[in-house]
Amino acid sequence: MGILSNGDWLKIPLLIKLCGFIVISVTFFFFGKNWTGGAQQLLSFSAAAGRSPPSVSISPNLNYPFNLSALLNETLAPPPLPPPPSPPPPPPSDMIQRFGIVDENGTMADEFEIGEFDPDEVVENWSGKNETAAESDGAGSGRVSVKKFQLCPSSMSEFIPCLDNAEAIKQLKSTEKGERFERHCPETGGGLNCLVPPPNNYKSPIPWPKSRDEVWFNNVPHTRLVEDKGGQNWITRKKNKFKFPGGGTQFIHGANEYLDHMSKMIPDITFGRHIRVALDVGCGVASFGAYLMQRNVITMSIAPKDVHENQIQFALERGVPAMVAAFATRRLLYPSQAFDLIHCSRCRIDWTRDDGILLLEVNRMLRAGGYFVWAAQPVYKHEEVLEEQWQEMLNLTTRLCWEFVKKDGYVAVWQKPVNNSCYLSRDAETKPPLCDSTDDPDKVWYVDLKPCITRLPDNGYGANVTTWPDRMQTPPDRLQSIQFDAYISRKELFKAESKYWHEIIEGYVRAFKWKKLRLRNVMDMRAGFGGFAVALIEHNLNSWVMNVVPVSGPNTLPVIYDRGLIGVMHDWCEPFDTYPRTYDLLHAAGLFSIEKKRCDISTIMLEMDRMLRPGGRVYIRDTLAVMDELQAIGNAMGWRVNLRDTSEGPHASYRLFMAEKRLLHS
Repeated sequence: MGILSNGDWLKIPLLIKLCGFIVISVTFFFFGKNWTGGAQQLLSFSAAAGRSPPSVSISPNLNYPFNLSALLNETLAPPPLPPPPSPPPPPPSDMIQRFGIVDENGTMADEFEIGEFDPDEVVENWSGKNETAAESDGAGSGRVSVKKFQLCPSSMSEFIPCLDNAEAIKQLKSTEKGERFERHCPETGGGLNCLVPPPNNYKSPIPWPKSRDEVWFNNVPHTRLVEDKGGQNWITRKKNKFKFPGGGTQFIHGANEYLDHMSKMIPDITFGRHIRVALDVGCGVASFGAYLMQRNVITMSIAPKDVHENQIQFALERGVPAMVAAFATRRLLYPSQAFDLIHCSRCRIDWTRDDGILLLEVNRMLRAGGYFVWAAQPVYKHEEVLEEQWQEMLNLTTRLCWEFVKKDGYVAVWQKPVNNSCYLSRDAETKPPLCDSTDDPDKVWYVDLKPCITRLPDNGYGANVTTWPDRMQTPPDRLQSIQFDAYISRKELFKAESKYWHEIIEGYVRAFKWKKLRLRNVMDMRAGFGGFAVALIEHNLNSWVMNVVPVSGPNTLPVIYDRGLIGVMHDWCEPFDTYPRTYDLLHAAGLFSIEKKRCDISTIMLEMDRMLRPGGRVYIRDTLAVMDELQAIGNAMGWRVNLRDTSEGPHASYRLFMAEKRLLHS
């Protein structure tokens, strides 16, 4: 091919010319990029597709000096090595983890509000009167059902029906033995027919374990104990909270120091092993029981509703097991040989009155070989009257065959015998006598105190419990003495119940996120052998359970206590002896299908609402026959209700009733 003339150049196809222009442009671009900063008169050539002619422009590097050797050295030099990695930071020393809220100044504060309710849990303008509707049963007769229960007057915010029955108390023939502090329930049909309201500005309770040391003032708005007992380290008020330093009248420096002193006095008092279940009589704000919990001891803290009437309310608000009870004229609602240790610290009870009838009740409830601890002025003061009281106490306990173990400072300790041999070797005229062999020491519902010594079983039942935690899963001897029909071995029933509830709670934890809920104070309204409570312990739920044994069924309370749990006898056709808003979870399995034959279901449901905290939950497993009525009553009380199938499936005869109580405002 010859050299192209001017005419031939114009005849070349446009596509080839464009390709040539692009190659030339890229070449110049490459040289321009690598020689920028040194080329003095680098030209850039560009061409655009279309009719415009090619153009030449002067490089922006014009008049820049150019050092070729420096540029070549930089281009040919090897790339720089990356910097060496910095050494890892040294491991932190003992870091202090602190939880709280960062305020507007950037400082961590542990004083912050946590008690507000979610808007979905609050209902404003709740009805001030009951809304009813007539219903027909299909047979021509009708009944009236409540579609919406009204709120009670605000003066009833702490109402306990069987302990605040003023009319019944006025009619008592005598009150000198404490009769006014015992149960005096309204007559049938005269109970609650409204929803007990919370006090003004009620807050969601502080969760455990912080609640051991502080609660909201507005939830228990009473300062009487602060005024009377503040100097004894019981309770103080700081801004919008009550604080609990952990002291008591006889242990002003704190319950922990007091418990350590007790263990050093009597090395056989091994908290959390042989000593698992305790009773604290006249408990104050229950600091004794609160601090025993960290030693694996569960304590039933009791006190009457007297001049310090809010003691038990404070205890339950703190998350400590407690109920209102009084030593007066009737047996307490706990079985024989229930407690490994019974404690009275300035409990203001005259143990020697009426030939020691109150101490005989302590003897009935104290386990064989158990300890009675008394911290009171007669133990350590040397005034004439107090020394006489001390001598009377020594004489009485000797006649009860209690061994006086030790007195150290202001604390005295006795131990109950393990069998009847001492009782049988006493002189025939010795008082008090042994109870008749026909006396049932576990019969406690409205049973008067008896001026006699409760016999211990000849077969040793009750005395041979194993140590904690083994006793929780060990079928106790007293399982054989429970009165009920059984078609298979009682031990097999015991184990089957434990396995059943373990699997049920496992499902609740997984499906309903129980570990994320605040379930501190729990009540099992039909406890059986206590399998539900044991399952909560096995799944490490940070809660305690009040195991209630209804009078309508077999008395399994001795077995519950032998397992290392607490509980009480009760008739659900009557109100329970606790303050309003004291439980986070109420659980009932098979209760309503039995009790509906004895009393109105709405009576029980209204009592449940009274006991339940706003935000608290209800789980009821029962037959289909009662579910519609339960759902209607729950809705009428403002609960958020949900019915679910049980694990047996949709065709099972049982359903699961779940509800959450909302905070109602008028």
